[in-house]
Amino acid sequence: MSVYPNVRFMLSANSATQFPVDDGSEVAIAGRSNAGKSSAINAITHRKSLARTSKTPGQTQLINFFELDPGRRLVDLPGYGFAKVPPAMKAHWKQLVGDYMQGRKSLLGLIIIVDSRRGLAQEDADLIEWALEAGRVAHVLLSKCDKLSRNEARETLRRALAELQGRASAQLFSAVSREGVDAARESMEAVLNKKPR
Repeated sequence: MSVYPNVRFMLSANSATQFPVDDGSEVAIAGRSNAGKSSAINAITHRKSLARTSKTPGQTQLINFFELDPGRRLVDLPGYGFAKVPPAMKAHWKQLVGDYMQGRKSLLGLIIIVDSRRGLAQEDADLIEWALEAGRVAHVLLSKCDKLSRNEARETLRRALAELQGRASAQLFSAVSREGVDAARESMEAVLNKKPR
């Protein structure tokens, strides 16, 4: 039984004019193209195929809006990093995401998916800094932690928390073993329950 029994895909936006009405509250999921964003969305919402997963990085080329329940949305942003797409497409993604993150009043925070085997990249750090400067919160999911030993996972989390220096929270996460899924959902709920600016 899903904790979000009425969760549904709303729409995919290719421009700011296609975004849904800017009210209620939203949390955006961001991360590198191969970090496991779609798997994280499916695990958190307890749905197998709410967000489409692919073995090819960069398949999320639009901003996808999902309604958890009336007035509360989860937003899947295009991945950055490894996607093998033309420069013009990357430029469009950057403009699209910029328009969303700078102009969206209902956006209260970001959940940033980071492959635990790779650690925080500069793009991740830049996104966290942007979130803080814009008055939003950021929470990092160190994904695919099932591929690490227990000691490696603990060290990865320790290193990430040291790098973040309290600017963002972080946790271990695996959509496969479901480690950290409940904690990730609680963090998302805490952001959604904040009062919009």
